[in-house]
Amino acid sequence: MKTYFRLLSFAKPIEKYAIPYIICTIVTVVFGTLNLALLAPLLQVLFKGTGDANLAPAELAQKPDGFDDIGGWFTYYADRLYYDIGPFEALKYVCIVIVISVFISNLFRYFSQRIMENLRIHTLLNLRKSVFNNVMDLHLGYFTNSRKGDIISKIASDVQVVQFSVTSTLQVAFKEPLQLIAYIVVLFALSAKLTLFSLAVIPVSAFFISRIVKKLREQAREGQKSYANMISYLDEALSGIKIIKAFNAVSFVKDRFNGESEYYSKIMRRMVRRQQMGSPVSELLGVLMVAVILLYGGGLVLDGEGDLKASEFITYIAIFSQVMRPAKALTDAFSSIHNGIAAGERVLDLIDERSVVTDKPDAVSLDGFKQSIVFHDVDFAYEDKQILNQINLEIPKGKTVALVGPSGGGKSTLIDLIPRFMDVKGGKITLDAVDLRDVKQDSLRGLIGTVNQESILFNDTIFNNIAFGATNATIEQVEQAAKIANAHEFIVKTEAGYETNIGDRGAKLSGGQRQRICIARAVLRNPPIMLLDEATSALDTESEKLVQDSLYKLMENRTTVVIAHRLSTIQNADKIVVIEAGRVVEEGNHLELINKRGLYKRLIDMQQFVD
Repeated sequence: MKTYFRLLSFAKPIEKYAIPYIICTIVTVVFGTLNLALLAPLLQVLFKGTGDANLAPAELAQKPDGFDDIGGWFTYYADRLYYDIGPFEALKYVCIVIVISVFISNLFRYFSQRIMENLRIHTLLNLRKSVFNNVMDLHLGYFTNSRKGDIISKIASDVQVVQFSVTSTLQVAFKEPLQLIAYIVVLFALSAKLTLFSLAVIPVSAFFISRIVKKLREQAREGQKSYANMISYLDEALSGIKIIKAFNAVSFVKDRFNGESEYYSKIMRRMVRRQQMGSPVSELLGVLMVAVILLYGGGLVLDGEGDLKASEFITYIAIFSQVMRPAKALTDAFSSIHNGIAAGERVLDLIDERSVVTDKPDAVSLDGFKQSIVFHDVDFAYEDKQILNQINLEIPKGKTVALVGPSGGGKSTLIDLIPRFMDVKGGKITLDAVDLRDVKQDSLRGLIGTVNQESILFNDTIFNNIAFGATNATIEQVEQAAKIANAHEFIVKTEAGYETNIGDRGAKLSGGQRQRICIARAVLRNPPIMLLDEATSALDTESEKLVQDSLYKLMENRTTVVIAHRLSTIQNADKIVVIEAGRVVEEGNHLELINKRGLYKRLIDMQQFVD
């Protein structure tokens, strides 16, 4: 229940919806019950009409002594109408009252459903916003260790399950017990003895239902985990479709996805079997009880030994047959809530996940970059895997520092520490002598531009991709950035120029064009610090030259840290830092390192760098 109430907190301000819903539901229940209770005077009029219509008014039913005798009051007023205005007129009045009662009950039922639907949508909005906002605030390391499909299924599917199961259960939890109480009150008013006898079915039904739904929550959790795996396989298949076809792995990918899909279907069948057993069992028990009451009470009426008239007994049976409807709804809600709670636990786990990179309460904002970035004995590890060891490095303002070394040495990790995508595990990094952990992340990243090895673009227009994050950018500014990045010429040749949609991840553009769009995005931001992971090795010669020229323009008059793959970039760098196995093994300019005849010289001789 703790999970349920926490999920319900996302419906705040719940009183905005709860108060009008309660009022509408009470009116619906009162008049919905009255609809059935009005069968008594209707049948009373009809039964009298089949007998002697010339009975004297003295033979009217006796006026009840108390207000608890609902059947007696209905009978009394039915007789009063019958003798005062005649059988047909009395029937007409009773029908008019029934129609009015049904109209009122259905009108307020409609209002209550509208209110509950608004609450459901409001809850879904709050929950999905909370999940997505928290995911966006998490540190980069979380996404390295998590499957994207699992995150997507929690935000998309699990939130939807929570919305329907939790808010629907809330609706049932208030309305159906109220309706059940209203029916039982009327039944007791008609016949307390018969009602006590008939209520014996409820604990019997509850026992059977609890046995049926016992394993639903565990199955729901297992099903949602399987669904997340399916989404992961689907995402990987769509993202890597070219590689899948190139390696003739289509059959393997199909078998993996279809195998998980079959397992998910198997779990769903087991769940549905259990969920759907509850309703027939409760309905069968209800019909059995109605049959028993019909035999027992009907025998008393036929023998003239009961305290109910025939019209009242038929009304009693009609109302009792409806008692199982709210009981059945409660059973169904009890079954579905397990699915909702299991999904809710997964969603709350994601909401409760906290970023390890946070701003201190007294964190300062940076208004510029004046001196240098310095690494002081920096250590970093992913869980138990040590990546960087005792890194000491100074990056002066206005200089270009090239990071080189064998793959897996920690170059990308070192660059990721500068904008605080992760925090150091040991030592510290300072910018103008201020520890980065004492700086607000937004102000730090506002000084930094990034061009990654992978061209990260969005399914949007060229303009919006270049102006990404710069909401006030003008077309003139975007065009100027594109010209510096050698991108303007190919952009104006596209079908709609800067308003051309580039497809998912820029699929409509070539590799060189995508990279130049990314460079234009960094140029538009015009930051004092640039972090570059060159990605020209997979491009054709012409694109490579254009991209490299763009990078050189981008590096002008900026502090640049670049993971270098080209000899020309390295030779022009003010400082070259050679990193191996997470340590700085050499440092200096090109000629100095060549003369040292160490790892750098060996990498040059092995043609690790191209030009």
